[in-house]
Amino acid sequence: MAALCARTLGKVGWSLLESPGFRRPGTVSSLVGNLSSHGSRRSFGSGGPGVRSKLLSLRGAGGRALGCAFLLGGGLGLYQSVKMSVQQHLAQEDTKAPGGRLDLTLYQYKTCPFCSKVRAFLDFYGLPYQIVEVNPVMRKELKWSTYRKVPILMVQGDVQVNDSTVIISAIRTYLINQEKSMTDILACYPEMKSVNDSGKEVTEFLNKYWLMLSEADSTDIYPEKGMQKEEMKWRQWADDWLVHLISPNVYRTSGEALSAFDYIVREGKFGSFEGFFAKYVGAAAMFLISKRLKSRYNLQDDVRQDLYKAVNDWVAAIGKKKRFMGGDQPNLADLAVFGVLRVMEGLQAFDDMMENTKVKPWYKRMERATIDHEGRN
Repeated sequence: MAALCARTLGKVGWSLLESPGFRRPGTVSSLVGNLSSHGSRRSFGSGGPGVRSKLLSLRGAGGRALGCAFLLGGGLGLYQSVKMSVQQHLAQEDTKAPGGRLDLTLYQYKTCPFCSKVRAFLDFYGLPYQIVEVNPVMRKELKWSTYRKVPILMVQGDVQVNDSTVIISAIRTYLINQEKSMTDILACYPEMKSVNDSGKEVTEFLNKYWLMLSEADSTDIYPEKGMQKEEMKWRQWADDWLVHLISPNVYRTSGEALSAFDYIVREGKFGSFEGFFAKYVGAAAMFLISKRLKSRYNLQDDVRQDLYKAVNDWVAAIGKKKRFMGGDQPNLADLAVFGVLRVMEGLQAFDDMMENTKVKPWYKRMERATIDHEGRN
């Protein structure tokens, strides 16, 4: 619309300047009169009754001035049109940038390894997000949801994505190909309910380790044969094995359990009474639960050895020639393993792991990659 107005003003200006009528009295008044009859009467009347009579009385050089004014107006209008077009183009490019159209809110416990996985992913790709820290006891922050576990990611305020692995797979799919909406993408990860061996209903999501990509996109993201399957394998390993080594290690002794809950209470969202209760009663309870977990997963008496072996297996799978499992840049398996291990930071189990395994160089590279949002580039 602005460009059309600019062109119209320019044509009028040139017609005025080139018209021989500028040398004849009365021509300008006739032209302006015709314009006023087709244009807005309100615009002319805005300057009071004297404005129209002055315009109609223009002759000769005054008409030339009027033509120049139209040309100037057309030029300014064209400038504004081009400027607006460039701004709109840049705005459109911003919305096409990774996450440019995503409004994200993460409901979490800070010390939850699954929540930490999601944060590692969002941080690496430089996606802005809001955090809602959920009270682990009352969970009133989740009263609006029938799905009561964390993490939950809300997209655009009305699309709810559950399960850490589904969150990562769905958002990564969207970042690669934004032609499909998040709702369409989530339809590829159907929810399935079942009853486990303990008689408890559990919720699982089909296809959750897959990215929903075209053949061309898959080739671009995974240029080497077997890369996608390797990524999926280690993502599942992080969920099915590595994450279950965390609790037995951080609650290994009564002293470590108390230290862990001191950290949990300090970083989490607890009231005064809840914090006191969680620190002492929770620490004692988790110390006992960790013993049961050790038995359930057939861990060694010294659970540190299982942690060390798992971490060293991961480092060996990366190999000496690669910086990350994904090569020069982390892939989704790197982000999952890093997110799980990161929740132990500040605890004895983390210090022991860094000292007694070969994971430290890779871990430091991952730390830097997420802080610098390297996936955004």
